[in-house]
Amino acid sequence: MHGTLSATRVDHARRVAQIVLADLPERWQHTAGVAGRAEELAAALGEDPDVLVAAAWLHDIGYAETVRDTGFHPLDGARYLDDNGWPQRISALVAHHSGACYVAAVRNLQDAMLAYPREESSLADALTYADQTVGPGGRRMPVEQRISDMLRRHGPRSPNAVAHRLRGPHLLALAHRVECRLAAAGT
Repeated sequence: MHGTLSATRVDHARRVAQIVLADLPERWQHTAGVAGRAEELAAALGEDPDVLVAAAWLHDIGYAETVRDTGFHPLDGARYLDDNGWPQRISALVAHHSGACYVAAVRNLQDAMLAYPREESSLADALTYADQTVGPGGRRMPVEQRISDMLRRHGPRSPNAVAHRLRGPHLLALAHRVECRLAAAGT
């Protein structure tokens, strides 16, 4: 592994998420599951583990009422992180997790997303993979099942459903890349 987990950054991210998501127990369970999955991926992939795990803890804070601004959780979470002094890389990872750029375009928020550089790296892939393999309540599930569940929960006319023709293939290709990396690493 290229680095070890920075307990300070990761613990701070966990505390922030726990406080901000206190009124959203199912979202908190999902977040804890994503962070746990990110820790596993960080151990296998070895790239900036503290950044990956901290971003995993923070990826859904934009759902909290106290954080909500635009109603688009990746953007709202990233703005909150900016306002609270988090590194830009973590804010940008939160802004762009799980193919958020596709949904942002449907919601007419693509210009606002330009404030956050979109990272295309194995770390960004790992964050999305962690999110897309943990469902509501923290349950592990295959990516295909997670996508189906998300589409069902959000409904056929939601921005997520409208963006799916581009976002769905992106998520599946990303999952394939991560799974190939994991296989190469022997996990």
